[in-house]
Amino acid sequence: MTFTAIDFETATAFHPCSVGIITVENGLIIDEFVTLIKPPNNLYNPFTIKVHGIYPRDTVNAKSFLQVYPEIKKRLQNRIVVAHNESFDRNVLSKSMALYGLNYDELNIGDRWECTVKIYKSKGFKPTKLSDCCRVMKIALNHHEALSDARACANLYLLK
Repeated sequence: MTFTAIDFETATAFHPCSVGIITVENGLIIDEFVTLIKPPNNLYNPFTIKVHGIYPRDTVNAKSFLQVYPEIKKRLQNRIVVAHNESFDRNVLSKSMALYGLNYDELNIGDRWECTVKIYKSKGFKPTKLSDCCRVMKIALNHHEALSDARACANLYLLK
């Protein structure tokens, strides 16, 4: 089991304000990366703040997506990528890359990622929110904290 799990928290629509990435080699977590990201104009939707508790004051001095991207790229390129509700995180990544003129195809990670929502739904889990799956599988989670969510997703994938 060699893969990378990723989770984005967003400020508005697809603009990330945090990313957590877990690298797994042969079934073991070998790297964890997390950082805040300053969204364009440091703008936030009040709803997203309620979800993850990240405020504009937290990201005012953070790096932009473009500045963080090299760290993301080195962890994702040519890897199997896993996310909980993969279409959300994949769209955040691809749309953010497009905004800065970055070529998604260069990552060589495919148009669909492994999705722990789909995996656990197929196992009969209802509901399949990350917090619900983690509760049933007894996985520690500080929900809506990007690194914790990515780590939990990695552990769910390892237990599939």
